[in-house]
Amino acid sequence: MVNVVLAGGGTAGHTSPLIATAQALARHPDLGHLSCIGTPKGLEGRVIPEAGLVLDMIDPVPLPRSLSMNLLKVPGHLRRAVAQAADVLRRRQADVLVGFGGYVSMPAYLAARKAQVPIVIHEQNAVPGLANKVAARFAVQVAIAFPDTPLPAAKFIGMPLREGITGLATMTPQARAEAVAAARRRFGLEADRPTLLVSGGSQGAVAINEAVVAARDRLLADGVQILHILGPRNIGAATTITDEATGASWVPLDYVDDMPSAYLTADLMVARSGAGTVVETAVAGLPTIYVPLPHGNGEQARNARSVVEAGGGVLVPNVELDAQRLLRETERIHRPEELARMAAAGRDLMPADSAERLADLVLGAADRARTPRPIPKEDPDGTA
Repeated sequence: MVNVVLAGGGTAGHTSPLIATAQALARHPDLGHLSCIGTPKGLEGRVIPEAGLVLDMIDPVPLPRSLSMNLLKVPGHLRRAVAQAADVLRRRQADVLVGFGGYVSMPAYLAARKAQVPIVIHEQNAVPGLANKVAARFAVQVAIAFPDTPLPAAKFIGMPLREGITGLATMTPQARAEAVAAARRRFGLEADRPTLLVSGGSQGAVAINEAVVAARDRLLADGVQILHILGPRNIGAATTITDEATGASWVPLDYVDDMPSAYLTADLMVARSGAGTVVETAVAGLPTIYVPLPHGNGEQARNARSVVEAGGGVLVPNVELDAQRLLRETERIHRPEELARMAAAGRDLMPADSAERLADLVLGAADRARTPRPIPKEDPDGTA
């Protein structure tokens, strides 16, 4: 039996694949004990226990965003967190550590390396984070969500996803048609009308919201209904608007918990290109117009690149997004053959069984570490 410790947290980008992998490992007969490492400051403190998983806490290691005296405190914080992670690995009798990046992963990686516990890494973004870039040098296995992520000796397996998303990839045409109709009814949409889904992430995206609202009347006049997830801070007093001539409606929401159902409503989507969104829409077979967040290190544009190059989506830079560009790009919603090609391209690129693939890599790494290396036989002259 294999005892597995998983480390990752801070945001849903790290915790969601961790939980999906844990669920895949739990279905494996060779699994012994499964636990997770997190910090009190991250999202993991809530979502990991809610998923029924054991969570051990270590202190966070905050990295100052600018040069200050706080930078001098980092080595001490790191040593303490590494010692705490080492204690967790010892108590849990870890056979393998699986890291998903984020602040909690670096102390766990360093503790595992010192204890000679094999390390498996999963990198969710096309531009790898610092912790995973460092640990990739001594990990026994590196798995990546995007085929062009620049990490050494990496294996492309895709993104571990919850079953609600992966199930969309395996539906029969009849089951999918029934599920689409049910999902549209649930959100107050008509069952047989071209449907555009819009989401800027959990907090919404002002640039996307403004472009869609500016194009809304034209879209409704063309018979396109819109499910628009504005974000909690942007919803205001927005209410449903219906075009009297076509009957198409714009349905605004602040937030949606059940994104698999939201994906089912749509023929086409407009979204940011966070790693999870890109992989989920590709696996779900949902053609998407990606509008990368214009800040940071350009990782959102890189995340979308492989799907766009495969033909599963379209990339529109944030600076180029306005009502006219949006209307041009969404014209394809009236071309079902093009949408079908885009859906197939996304599904062909991104595997739906990534959680199972990563679970196999993890258990295989632990098994190889346990297997004694054969002693070379001596030649007759006494030399090896």
